[in-house]
Amino acid sequence: MTTQFHPPDSAPLEGKVVVLTGGALGVGSCIVRLLHTAGAHVFFGDILAEPGRALERELSKANAKVHFVHCDVTSYADNLALFDAAYTSCGRVDHAIANAGLGEQGNMFDPDLTLESVKEEPKKSMSLVDVNLKGPLYFARVASAYLKQPDVNGKGATAAADKSLTLVSSVAGFREDPGLYVYIASKHGVLGLMRALRGPLLRSQPHPIRTNAICPWMTRTRLVAGIDKIWAEAGLPSNEPEDVARVIVGVLADGQVNGGTMYIEGGRGWNVEEGLLKTRREWLGEERERQLDRGSEMMGGGEHWTANKRSQV
Repeated sequence: MTTQFHPPDSAPLEGKVVVLTGGALGVGSCIVRLLHTAGAHVFFGDILAEPGRALERELSKANAKVHFVHCDVTSYADNLALFDAAYTSCGRVDHAIANAGLGEQGNMFDPDLTLESVKEEPKKSMSLVDVNLKGPLYFARVASAYLKQPDVNGKGATAAADKSLTLVSSVAGFREDPGLYVYIASKHGVLGLMRALRGPLLRSQPHPIRTNAICPWMTRTRLVAGIDKIWAEAGLPSNEPEDVARVIVGVLADGQVNGGTMYIEGGRGWNVEEGLLKTRREWLGEERERQLDRGSEMMGGGEHWTANKRSQV
């Protein structure tokens, strides 16, 4: 059971303030361009300073603000600086997109590992966890505070204001791909983060925050160099970066969807989370579903985990 997501017109984003990471190239730069065309004020971070500043210069002549901020997503201070730039300039933040990510680095589970080579710490592979999982955790934490703030000018200080957090995962966030050991683990983590936040952030005051995940399949960016040709020859669907950006911008403009997982293939978006939840009883069983829901209710907001001193280190 799948539900196709049709991105709405981006007109509701005019004048909105959007913060995103990984905006200098690829999908990220397409997001920046689409938001700019919609009239949004965009503050984007990236470690790639040259293309980031070039994109800022290109788009800075129109009425909508476009600002590049150098940002290493593994740095908590850099995440704070990115949001603070938007908040200081515009007085509020409306939408936040954690887009920055890395492809597989090295071979964590090299089949040729020996008792000698396994002694070397896999630092290159683990750098992926810092960018793909620690980065979104930092970003989401900072976003949760900035998104719920009333407009300092008083214009957006109503509970009706639409706020959202969008986390970019991957098709590898809900399935396996050969050889992408750390990438898969990190992208599964991003999907888990969305699921953990979609309830609590929607209860934020004074502004509820919608939380969604994006899971693109094969997308023609620098990460798939060498694969795209054989992919096309096999007749498999693929996305252009603009396709993925259009769905992401659509999730922001939609104003309603929360807790969605948007799988993107061939330029089309599918909310696979809806199908997963609707068919849960089929693969879990009625009694276990009931018990699971009851247990979740008893856990409440999970405050007892942090209150339990014996579980803290």
